[in-house]
Amino acid sequence: MRGIKSNTFADDFDPLTPTLSRTEREKKTVPVPEGQGPRRATRRFNYVWLGLWLTLAHAQGPDPYASERGRLIAEIEHEFHWTASMIGQAAPDPRVLEVMGQVPRHRFVPDNYVDDAYRNEPLPIGHGQTISQPYIVALMSDLLDLPPEASVLEIGTGSGYQAAVLAGLAKAVYSIEIIEPLGRQATERLAQLGYKNVETRIGDGYYGWAEHAPFDGIMVTAAADHIPPPLAAQLKPGGRLVMPVGGGFLTQYLVLVEKGQDGALTTRQLLPVRFVPLTGGH
Repeated sequence: MRGIKSNTFADDFDPLTPTLSRTEREKKTVPVPEGQGPRRATRRFNYVWLGLWLTLAHAQGPDPYASERGRLIAEIEHEFHWTASMIGQAAPDPRVLEVMGQVPRHRFVPDNYVDDAYRNEPLPIGHGQTISQPYIVALMSDLLDLPPEASVLEIGTGSGYQAAVLAGLAKAVYSIEIIEPLGRQATERLAQLGYKNVETRIGDGYYGWAEHAPFDGIMVTAAADHIPPPLAAQLKPGGRLVMPVGGGFLTQYLVLVEKGQDGALTTRQLLPVRFVPLTGGH
């Protein structure tokens, strides 16, 4: 993912980052047991998830990638527990995992990377861009906390994978890509796969998509040194915006912005990441 440009370049984080305050969304928080590291604490839960996924995949008929998606879902759960102290929660919304378990990531990567499609890592998609690490896709999607009737804006269509995930969580997805070849390919791919609630266009995502505003959620998949004011203005009261913030030699951090009913913005810095820079005429 990338926002304006394309997808995340190399999403990663530093597990040595100081602990941050826990989220107020306690309904989603699953505390890590005392005396156990997050990796060991979740291993049993991951295997349960994987077993259930494989059983479901077998019941639904032949799908050569079903078991790989199941393993990927288990790895994403593992990552959430490992980063719980940084992001403030130890498990994502089950809806996010369910949707990601259905989206065919292998259809969103170049042919020579199909065998790697279900690795929990970013992959090149051309034009100096990548498809983001699945854990980052899950985390950013979860942070938006979208209701089923939501309207969401994505800055940086890339291959279309993140838009496909959002399409399973929201009523309407609007996605902007600044790199024309990527944008056109993603539009065709999403149409071929039947994602009818995604609308795309080529353009500078810094300025958002005013015609469809306000949005319940906004996701920016490229880093800037500030929150773009046009995007903040297009966020609905009660809505959320998630994006990497940082530029130049500064460390990038994934930041969650929440807009109060009075229009006031509050921000929360989560964990260090590494994205391509937001580009455009701004």
